[in-house]
Amino acid sequence: MKKTKVGILFGGKSTEHEVSLQSAKNILDALDQEKYEVTLIGIDKEGHWYLNDNSRFLLRGDASGQSLFTEGAKNVSLVPGSENQQLVYTADRSPVGVGDVDVIFPVLHGSYGEDGTIQGLLKLANIPFVGAGVLGSAIGMDKDITKRILRDAGIPIAKFLVYYSWEQARINFAEAVDQLGLPFFVKPANAGSSVGVSKVINEAGFHAALQGAFTFDNKLLIEEYIAGREIECAVLGNEAPIASTVGEIIAQQDFYSYAAKYLNEDGAVLEIPANLPAGLVEKAQMLALKTFRVLCCEGMARVDFFLRQDNQLIVNEINTIPGFTKISMYPKLWEISGVSYGELIDRLIQLALERYGREQRLKTSYEIFR
Repeated sequence: MKKTKVGILFGGKSTEHEVSLQSAKNILDALDQEKYEVTLIGIDKEGHWYLNDNSRFLLRGDASGQSLFTEGAKNVSLVPGSENQQLVYTADRSPVGVGDVDVIFPVLHGSYGEDGTIQGLLKLANIPFVGAGVLGSAIGMDKDITKRILRDAGIPIAKFLVYYSWEQARINFAEAVDQLGLPFFVKPANAGSSVGVSKVINEAGFHAALQGAFTFDNKLLIEEYIAGREIECAVLGNEAPIASTVGEIIAQQDFYSYAAKYLNEDGAVLEIPANLPAGLVEKAQMLALKTFRVLCCEGMARVDFFLRQDNQLIVNEINTIPGFTKISMYPKLWEISGVSYGELIDRLIQLALERYGREQRLKTSYEIFR
């Protein structure tokens, strides 16, 4: 049987670079070597691409973030419009083909990987890829745009204010308190994994929170604090998506921080399935599917909720390239739902190929004269 050639694209110019390395290693380990031929494509923090077919290219099991991009690796580029979907590397300034790939699995969390940037490049290069397309990725990455679309669709969200970095002089603590109450959160509009997020309880910490958020993005949200449980649901599919069972994050810190998500296995307790009435689980699943469709997502996503004491569900955000580390919620939710890690990867690859086939059937020219 001919193997499907899968390119795992990971790393990237992102604050979530190290998480991406861990996710990519887990995916590599889970792929059926009898079914798939794998090409590892790493992007360093400066944006340079490298090719290496050895798993030592990835994080060495620790959280140091040290990768081996340049250790025996070839500098590589993806050329839009090239035949056979070739990746090429430069040797003595001459492009040399290194083979084709049937599908790319982008494991690029955060900026330049989850925001539609890489998806646009892959579409131009005519290569199938796992996950949401350009539009769904861009919408899902920007918390401001996500919330506006969800609000217009009648999906409950937290109240929020939006500011750009050039508006800092008019950001007013008293105004934020008047509209949102205390405490509230300050977060970058386009960063994931709680990077740059601060919980503000008084004016003394307000300006530091603003500076922290603007370090990672030129747009930030000041968001209402929702007292409640943190509930998550995984979604899988294209035109007919399905929802997993529902899990709960029980943070052991003030809130579910970057370290709690990826570095500290004791930073949070993952309760899967969540201890909820059946009717509420079904409601969360239906709301997750509606959110997935409204935001134009495909392939995969994790939808995060707050559950108030009155059992009202508030959509917090969507993650279109959720973590695939050993403590990540997305694969754990599917595992408890009866879909193993390996089967999940298989399904995601097939969904990518199915979407590509559907898109290839569309006409790209129009005959005016018949």
